[in-house]
Order: sequence, then C-alpha cells, then structure tokens
Amino acid sequence: MAFYHFTGIKGSGMSSLAQILFDSGEQVQGSDVETYYFTEKPLRDRNINIFPFNAENIKEGMTVIAGNAFPDEHPEIVRAKEMGVEVIRYHKFLGDYIKKYTSIAITGAHGKTSTTGLMSHVVGGFMPTSFLIGDGTGSGEEDAAFFVMEACEYRRHFLAYHPDYAIMTNIDFDHPDYFQDVEDVYSAFQQLALQVKKAIIACGDDEHLQKIQANVPVVYYGFGAHNDFAARNVEKTTDGTTFEVYVRNEFYEKFFIPLYGDHTVLNSLAVISLCHYEGVPATIIQERLNTYKGVKRRFTETKVGNTVLVDDYAHHPTEINATIQSARQKYPDREIVAIFQPHTFSRTQAFIQEFADSLQKADAIYLCDIFSSAREKQGDLSIEDLAKLIEDSKVIQVEKVEVLKDHQDAVFLFMGAGDVHKYQEAFENSLKNGGKTA
Repeated sequence: MAFYHFTGIKGSGMSSLAQILFDSGEQVQGSDVETYYFTEKPLRDRNINIFPFNAENIKEGMTVIAGNAFPDEHPEIVRAKEMGVEVIRYHKFLGDYIKKYTSIAITGAHGKTSTTGLMSHVVGGFMPTSFLIGDGTGSGEEDAAFFVMEACEYRRHFLAYHPDYAIMTNIDFDHPDYFQDVEDVYSAFQQLALQVKKAIIACGDDEHLQKIQANVPVVYYGFGAHNDFAARNVEKTTDGTTFEVYVRNEFYEKFFIPLYGDHTVLNSLAVISLCHYEGVPATIIQERLNTYKGVKRRFTETKVGNTVLVDDYAHHPTEINATIQSARQKYPDREIVAIFQPHTFSRTQAFIQEFADSLQKADAIYLCDIFSSAREKQGDLSIEDLAKLIEDSKVIQVEKVEVLKDHQDAVFLFMGAGDVHKYQEAFENSLKNGGKTA
C-alpha cells in the first residue's frame, strides 16, 4: 500500500484524486489552508486527515502529490526534495494513473464538469467506473474498467494526458490571464487531439472543433444535420427535455433528460455518442439519464417556501446565457433575478460587454464585488464599471441582501466561481429568519 500526501488537498481536482486513491485502498492524507471549502466534505466523510500546511507533514516513504497552484518554493515541496521524497505534480500523476483503464477525458471551455458527472453516472451503469469530477467529487471502483475524468485546458495542463477517448464540448476564449486569444485556446485542443488513442467525440456545432485534426476518428454530435449524432425534434417542458437521436441520419432512439437548456441536450448527446461507440445499450443509457442528480454548483436548487435559490458556477458570458435559459425553461412564469459575482479582474476586463449583454437576459440584476484569485489580488477595474453597462443593475453587499426580498416568489440565480455562495447563504438565512441575515 502506498502512502500519498496531497499538498493542497482541498483543490477540486486534488480532492477528487485523493478520494479515488483512498477508495482504491491506498493510504492518503493532505494539507491545505484552514478556510472551509465544499471540496473537503467528501474527504472528511472518509476520515482522511487534513493538516495545516507545514514542512513537518512530510515523512520518509511518502509520495507527495503537489497541487498546481503551489510553487516549487512551497515549504512542503522544499522539505520533500531535501529528504529525497518523490514529488509529482497533480496532472502528471493523473496522466500516468489513467493508463490502467479505458480513459475518457472530458474537456471544453464550458460544460466539462456537468458532462463528466453525467458520463460517469451513465457509463457506471454499464461497467465498473472510477471518476474524477471538477466539483471535488471522486470515486475509485475496485475492478474499474473505465476512468472518466475532467481535463482542464488552463495552462495546457491537459497535455499531461494521453486518453483513449476525448470528449470536446466546445472551444471558447477564457482564462485571459494565460491564453492570448481563441486561436491560442484552439492550438491547445489541437495538441491534445493528437494524443488521443481511440476516438474524439466533439461538438460539430462548434466552428473551432470542426477544424480539429487527429490520428483517430473524430465523431461529431450536435443539433446540426451534418453531425454523426444529431438531436432532432427537441421538446422542452417544465419537467425536462425530450429529443430524438439520429446516427448518420438514421433514427436511433428517443431520450428524455430531467435537465433544462440546450447545453444539457448537447452534454447528453456527447454521453450517448460515446456509449453508442462502446456498445452500451440504449435502455441502460435512458435508465441512467433518468436517475442523474447533477453535480455540485451546476444549477443546484434550494427552495425556501415558494422562493427558488439556484447556486451555479457560471463565470463566463456563455455560461450565464445557458443558466438563464435553463431557468426560463423550468420556471417560465417566474421572475428571474441574477446575482452575479465576477471572477478575476482579467476575465471581467476581457468580457465586460459580453457579461453585460448576457446578464440583461434576466429580469433583475444584482452585482457583487469582483472576486480576485490567488493569481491576481487587485486590478484597476471595479464592479461599478460593469454596472454602468447594465441598465437598472444594482451593486449589492452581503450584509444588504434583504433587498432581494423585493422580488416575491422569484427564481434567484447566484452565479460565479468565487464565494458568491455567501450571498446565497445570507439571503437564505434572511428568508428563514423573517428578515435578519444572521
């Protein structure tokens, strides 16, 4: 049995990997900051030790898995190297680990986490499956045949992987602190495409993915008739979405998903395409689609009386559009209120007009101060710059969330990749306590 120490164990991918190794019978511990993150709950549920960062955590005989956010100068990494303890970066370790399985890497600017969650749930109904989801959820199955994983393009980390399959949901410009433009993003995906061993399953409605070159078959899915797997006759209701799937223009099967919005049809189509390729029967696919409960922070609903609160990771204009579209389908007669916290100054600056345009699809808009990342603590921009571009928007502080009560029986979309959940929690408490936020 190996002994793994995770430096930065609360990171979403790190937490998931720690869970997988623990489930597989390995000895696992980790260290991180003492701030609570939702990614630590599944670690604590398994009684995995989480220590404060300290060079003393490093012991002989360990293997240290280091989170990508931490430099080589981190005290634990320095101590490990002094002691001759092996240090492996997260994405490098994962790249080696997946070689034991039929690996399915899911990537794209948007939809990675949702599609990884759906894929692991559906494929797991056919064969034992281990999975790593970017919402901090991981599971290591004994005798797993498949390994489903989220693969992030940021800093080209996904180039550490040589998967059997790659699902590519879309290519869009994001992470402007690293990528220069959409062509730079495309070049990273093109590089990954050449590392795939069996097949690429890509959204053929995406103009950039249509240009992907590979040494393996590229199977396209989407709404367009030119796709190998096409969704037709889509019916949207408040219960979910029904659509027919045509494989190279021949009717294959009709599916229902308890999900909302065009992006959920595309995510499901990616899963259906891979399952068809791997010989998973349509009956199993449908059974598993019916029981899918979603992933964390992706249209996660809480109801207080007649008020609906939605927690969503949307932090890019494309994702905000998708979240609002989902809310409109599920709650067509309700007022949709957007509470948005921009994530990083560089992203806010790069997409400020697009953020304004997407948010204006809600009925009312509230803006929270920009959440800075560990990489950039401040910028010249302020939330007022975005507010000026959105008519009737209001800047809101967490202690003043009671103002949201002006919207009776509404659907409140709390969107962002930072700590927007504290606004939701304050509002939820205010609703439950009859007006007080504490």
